[in-house]
Amino acid sequence: MEQITLYTWIGFIAFLLLMLVIGYLSARRMKTIADFATGGGKLGPYVLGLSFAATYLSAATFLGYPGWSYEWGFSNLWLFLAIILGGPVGVLMVAKKIRKLNTTQKSISLPDWLGDFYQSDVLRVGTALILLFNIFYIAAQFVAGAKIFEYLLGMSYTGGLIFITAVVVVYVFAGGAIADIYTDAIQVVIMAVAGIAVFVSGIVIFWKGSITDTFSGISANLAGQNENLVAVFNPESLHFYSFGAVVGAITIQWAFASAPHLFNKVLGLRNEKDLGKMIATYVAVATLCVLVLFGGLYSRAALGDSAAAADLALMDYIIWAFPAIFVAMFGVVILAAAMSTTDGIFVSISTVFANDIFLKFLVRRKIVKVSDDKAQKIAFRISRMTVPVIGLLAFLLVLEPPKYMGDVMWIGISGIAAGTMGPILQAVYAKRRAPAKAAELSMFCGLGSYLLLYFTGVIPSTMTAGAVSTFIGIATINIATWVIRLTDGRTHAEEGGV
Repeated sequence: MEQITLYTWIGFIAFLLLMLVIGYLSARRMKTIADFATGGGKLGPYVLGLSFAATYLSAATFLGYPGWSYEWGFSNLWLFLAIILGGPVGVLMVAKKIRKLNTTQKSISLPDWLGDFYQSDVLRVGTALILLFNIFYIAAQFVAGAKIFEYLLGMSYTGGLIFITAVVVVYVFAGGAIADIYTDAIQVVIMAVAGIAVFVSGIVIFWKGSITDTFSGISANLAGQNENLVAVFNPESLHFYSFGAVVGAITIQWAFASAPHLFNKVLGLRNEKDLGKMIATYVAVATLCVLVLFGGLYSRAALGDSAAAADLALMDYIIWAFPAIFVAMFGVVILAAAMSTTDGIFVSISTVFANDIFLKFLVRRKIVKVSDDKAQKIAFRISRMTVPVIGLLAFLLVLEPPKYMGDVMWIGISGIAAGTMGPILQAVYAKRRAPAKAAELSMFCGLGSYLLLYFTGVIPSTMTAGAVSTFIGIATINIATWVIRLTDGRTHAEEGGV
């Protein structure tokens, strides 16, 4: 274990130095809030496709999700389908239209885009506040980093939590979106290599003469431990216990594709025609990364139920199956995954306060009276100063380590999807623009239903509760639009009659 610790320190220091150099170079290119938020909208499809994949696939992909495979067996492979099907479909459905609309709006964030489209400050500020749910997402990534520091570097959980928080906060404070995107591109390549290595390792270790016989042997092993581990729907799973729950998981992954930190990537694309290249890059790399889900199954087959915590089951397998140098490399991969998602979310939340609330609401409404040049400078400072505050809140949220880091993450994702997908889809697909009041009602009903369904325990799965609430939000904006137009039509008819 001492050798693993040494290699991990060397690997992490080298990785960190590379990230800091890129962050420094990126900081020199930042001049405005738009540079901080989206890289100025001047980035190419391949680097953005890699960045999108890295941000979409957080540290949960390499710790939390394999932990679900370890706990719940083959039923967790529904998550593979949800990520590879739901996510790309979500991007295809909304990204092209959003990018096209934004050529005239010039928005730099999701609240900004929705507020401009519906011409509603209620929607702008409300969506901005909803995005604070992403603090849960950041907190989950901090958990991943802290557990790796604890497990491989011998730190305490609290010490590791302080260290990962400090590293990410300093990095994002310096580099903004440009650093986020370029380092993500590097990080996801490392993540893809790790995904392939883990998947192939199990086939080699459990080889029975053919792929079919190999996985039949793994299935028999798991069934001998617990028959539910090989069930199509595992009744013990929090997320894949029924067909409806699986549909909910696919739906929320579809909605996740429009999450604010991913939304910013689409707005950063230099040329609308390159969107297809960006999506193809993202899908190809994401598929390779998600192969790591099989690592949780291999861990259960090789080590039984001896893991101290589900989130660390994959690391137990890596230590058991690989030489020390690879264990250290994989530890760096998880840290890279945590950073690649966390920095993007930091940027999106910082943009909320600097652009969506300060510039587009307080300054534009003359609540704060300053010149345009001064307003831009203040917004830029706000975007940076928000970063340590967000980091502190996320840190405090997980001072006590959660049982499943993946569940903490999905609290945030589901809340945002429930409150925003109705207005987003209506903007993208409706032939006529919905009234602002309908969009605002959708936001309140979608979010309110999620808070009720999940936090009161009516639906125990964060994914399923988020999916149901997302559908409620979508239905609300459609029904409200119909009612408002019908009412306005009658009012106009009565006024014409008078």
